[in-house]
Amino acid sequence: MAHPARAPLIPPERSGFADSSGTQEASSSGVSWAAVIGGAFTTAAVSLILLVLGAGVGLSTLSPWSSTGTAEVVGTAAILWLIFSQVIASAMGGYLAGRLRTKWTSVHTDEVYFRDTAHGFLVWAVGLVLTAAFLASAATTLAGRAAQGTATASATDPNAYFTDSLFRSEIQNPGQNDISVRSEVGSIFANDLRQPEIPATDRAYLAKLVAARTGLSQADAEKRVSRIFAEARQAADDTRKAGAHLSYWTFFALLVGAFCASFAATIGGRQRDHVPVT
Repeated sequence: MAHPARAPLIPPERSGFADSSGTQEASSSGVSWAAVIGGAFTTAAVSLILLVLGAGVGLSTLSPWSSTGTAEVVGTAAILWLIFSQVIASAMGGYLAGRLRTKWTSVHTDEVYFRDTAHGFLVWAVGLVLTAAFLASAATTLAGRAAQGTATASATDPNAYFTDSLFRSEIQNPGQNDISVRSEVGSIFANDLRQPEIPATDRAYLAKLVAARTGLSQADAEKRVSRIFAEARQAADDTRKAGAHLSYWTFFALLVGAFCASFAATIGGRQRDHVPVT
């Protein structure tokens, strides 16, 4: 009588079992998503709270009549507050995720350390997405309300101030507030600011408009056009540099937040595993 073929023996390390107790580590995820989501919401909430607090402190210390030096000090303080907020919020969320995650048994210490670090990084990533989504939604709502409440085109035209500067005159001309002319000048400025120099044809055309509405001579009108255009270009360049400066520091703050969340998660996980059971 033929005996049935016996199934080949599979080594325990290849069978999906972590140890002789029969626990299948491969059947369970190495990520405690409940802890990650809880830590991420904590990070997002603390970030928003500190952001609102920082905005309130900044608005209370900065006055419309402040000097340029005071504005620069407030800008530096805002960057420091951004970094501080990321450190506190990310560390708190990462620590909570480390303390609340599932305890892994029969897992090597190095693997536990890696998983805790990964949990902290996931907390930072999910929290960042939640915060960005909330801020984007709030910004869209505010922008929509501002657009609905805008009564004039100058309120949304970044070159409106420079356009008005072109047509300043001591002669009271009832027709000087021609909206179509000012809109045309604004579009010319928007196009020429992207070029190294204002084209000669645009300079001459703008000078004629300025001369006709202000009573200046053609030569003085061209000088005014050149001066106002240089001021507009300098303002645009300052805005670009400020945006780049803010982007660099925001990147640094987020990088610090990722590190703090990951490191705090390892601390929380270590304390979670070493809590004595009574």
